[in-house]
Amino acid sequence: MARAKATDIGGEPGETTHGAPFWTLVIGSIGVVYGDIGTSPLYAFREAVRAASGGSPANSEAVFGVLSLIFWSLVLIVTLKYVIVLLRADNKGEGGTFALMALGQSVAKRSTPLLLALGIAGASFFYGDAVITPAISVLSAVEGLKLVSPMFEHWVIPIALVIIVGLFAVQSHGTARVATFFGPLTIVWFLTLAIGGGLHIADNPTIVAALNPWYGARFLFTHGLLGLTVLGLVFLAVTGAEALYADLGHFGRRPIQAAWVGFVFPCLMLNYMGQGALVLSDAEALANPFFLLYPEWALIPMVILATCATVVASQAVITGAFSLARQAIQLGLLPRFSIKHTSEAMAGQIYLPRVNWLLLIGVILTVISFKSSSNLATAYGVSVTATLVINSLMAFFVIWRYWRWPLWKVAGLMTPLLLIEQTFFAANILKLFEGAWFPVAIAAVIGLIMFTWVRGYGILLKITRRNEADLDWLVRKLEAKPPARVPGTAIFLSADVNAAPTALMHNLKHNRVLHERNIVLSIRTEETPRVPRHERVEVDRSNETFVRVIASYGFMESPSIPKILESCRRKDLNVDIGATSFFLSRRSLRTTSKSEMPRWQENLFIWLARTAEDATTYFKIPTDRVVEVGTQVAI
Repeated sequence: MARAKATDIGGEPGETTHGAPFWTLVIGSIGVVYGDIGTSPLYAFREAVRAASGGSPANSEAVFGVLSLIFWSLVLIVTLKYVIVLLRADNKGEGGTFALMALGQSVAKRSTPLLLALGIAGASFFYGDAVITPAISVLSAVEGLKLVSPMFEHWVIPIALVIIVGLFAVQSHGTARVATFFGPLTIVWFLTLAIGGGLHIADNPTIVAALNPWYGARFLFTHGLLGLTVLGLVFLAVTGAEALYADLGHFGRRPIQAAWVGFVFPCLMLNYMGQGALVLSDAEALANPFFLLYPEWALIPMVILATCATVVASQAVITGAFSLARQAIQLGLLPRFSIKHTSEAMAGQIYLPRVNWLLLIGVILTVISFKSSSNLATAYGVSVTATLVINSLMAFFVIWRYWRWPLWKVAGLMTPLLLIEQTFFAANILKLFEGAWFPVAIAAVIGLIMFTWVRGYGILLKITRRNEADLDWLVRKLEAKPPARVPGTAIFLSADVNAAPTALMHNLKHNRVLHERNIVLSIRTEETPRVPRHERVEVDRSNETFVRVIASYGFMESPSIPKILESCRRKDLNVDIGATSFFLSRRSLRTTSKSEMPRWQENLFIWLARTAEDATTYFKIPTDRVVEVGTQVAI
């Protein structure tokens, strides 16, 4: 993969890339960035206190210990690591696992394979989280109906499935219109959280003392394995923290920071403390302390509002899954998938049908298998904690090699955070046989697919280059013995503009003709989110017969041949797409006993290659202008 140029760290992404006013960006970030973490009060406190009480009625030691652990987890992981540190580690204004990976690779050349492995692992665990988040969020909201009437108990799963199917069904229409309501709706949700919790703090005002770290530390050190188990459930309150960094490019650093410190964090803690005070005054309220914060007449409105909030949280995860898949395709970690743009104004509004329906199947199977949010709580957390650890490891390279901090200073900042996150991971992995195996299995499958594609494509590229001739050598041969020339322009897509494309060689061999003008086009992905339009195309006219064109794209962009040709016109290379022939190589892969991969991996790679989207469709080439040349390759 190509190397990205160095970028400025610590700038203001939102100030240069967003034209919207500051407070508009703050409201938008509340709706998109904090949707997931904002639904955690539905189940996080309940599950952690249940485990801490060991099946007995909730006691003050359990409640104070859990609240203290929740508060300091939010302070250390969300506020310190993400809001203060990682939001400054932007890759040209963009954040997320692949943005951090690419930034690290740009400055730590020797560690590129390690960073690539970490990036693949981080993306794989994200998809494990993406399957569970919609399931647990929607289930926990709909379960509030059981408090309205016991007769709704048997309808929880069917209603949840209807909501989930509806959510995934509307993805093809785009999220632009729905996103308009995300911010205001989520603001109402957080205000409701604060009001519900604030009204009950008076039930036991001493609950405020739970912010003292002593209560959390004492609970952990005096309860042994139980303390670690509770810590794994406490982490449910932190799930969604990675969205702060992933959505950096959409809203900018300062709006996200202002939203967290000034609004989201206080609202969350008011609700958690209110739940704690309620449970201390009424032990039976632990059955569902969130919904019992509100009067009976408000139960149905709260269920509806909670369901809407969980849809917002799920939407953010689904959108993130689309974006991550596109980045993986561009970086060569996955085969080409169909990518549909659902908005002319916003490049980030995309829809990937294959990813959408695979996620839907996964979420439906999750709901049917686990049946309740309490059961799902045992599966939740492993993926997120693994992602946090991976991000911290990659951030270590960026802070050390890019920010040029002294090694001791980097270690002083990151080592404590890594120890805390590894403790959370260990606490969640204890639930491996209770359900945590599920996201781990999903991550393992996704990681295996990415690793197989990277390895197989590398072998295929090596074989292809071995059989390709040097383009300059071919030009000299053609000048010495010119073939018949036909009018018009031919464009040959090639991974290397200095090599004679396979389609060109076959055209000369079988048809024995050459077009008047031949363009060898290579589409290259840079390790940067986006490439400025004026840097999109490089044109080399060193030869009258052949023109070399390199089109550069960022890993958050989708290539388009018509747009590339528009950029060529700005470089005085005029190409009439209606009078141009595009020559593409279609490889037919077959197994061989001499393969560098095991037979199972070889077969998996061939299957993945066959499922890849046609290059004509992916690059938006007019179908009536394409000539495909088939070749057989043994890998």
